[in-house]
Amino acid sequence: MYNAFFGFTESPFNLSPDPAFFFRSEQHEEALANLVYGVQARKGFIVLSGEVGTGKTTMLECLRDYLESQYIEFAFLFNSRVNPEQFFEMIAYDLNLPCQRTSKTEVLFALNQLLVEQAQLGRTVVLIVDEAHNLEWEVLEEIRLLGNLENRNGKLLQIILAGQPELDRKLDAPNLRQLKQRIVLRCNLHAFTLRDAVEYIQTRMEKAGMPNQTVFAEDLMADIHLRAQGTPRLINAICDNMLLSAFADEKKVCTKEMLDEISRDLRLEWPGSRRPRSRMPDESFERSSY
Repeated sequence: MYNAFFGFTESPFNLSPDPAFFFRSEQHEEALANLVYGVQARKGFIVLSGEVGTGKTTMLECLRDYLESQYIEFAFLFNSRVNPEQFFEMIAYDLNLPCQRTSKTEVLFALNQLLVEQAQLGRTVVLIVDEAHNLEWEVLEEIRLLGNLENRNGKLLQIILAGQPELDRKLDAPNLRQLKQRIVLRCNLHAFTLRDAVEYIQTRMEKAGMPNQTVFAEDLMADIHLRAQGTPRLINAICDNMLLSAFADEKKVCTKEMLDEISRDLRLEWPGSRRPRSRMPDESFERSSY
């Protein structure tokens, strides 16, 4: 809506995980390099964890682009609330396995054949599971067993589990100790530092067609970082709403007043924010009695 007003070629703060807008902060660069290395070196199990909105799905999209560019077969499971039967059916569909996809036995035979064929070509196969913290215990056990498929050159199937910090806690459970021991690489994403947040906003504005942006002042970007508590997804939501407010007011510069209004609309809370004192249930009654 506001793209033409500001001269953008596309929306700079779209909430969808677009690899074209992937911000290569030091931690994100390192995590992506570890994912690629884990696949290339056939390490087997890799875990990517991070709080909500820290960029896990965007990073997985970047990894998918890499796998496609290298002609590496992969399955991407975005819905982790599945039982074991549905889990194998989704793998079969994603890898286009020539088998009866509702039969676990046939899926396993077809998967093993694919893994062997790719290994003979010097390639590997990747299984990516997003929102892995929601996986049932039985599905996690099936995933562990898939990790046993290997030859003398390494694991035939590279498994990447991505999820919120609950995933790390789930993997620490005693009944999953065998799976935990097989994890050779762990990547963890944290909230942005102030420096990262400022560079993040400026980079996205530049990629959208506005180099050397003047819409967000330095002190305003610092305030945005504080209120979003460094979370990239919240930074996107705040900046997108601020650009919309500026467009509605026909202004080319965002202001603190806009940020205050949007913070209220988004119900944001941050260290030092003032929250309205909640009224006791019978307070209004007591006041009206006198």
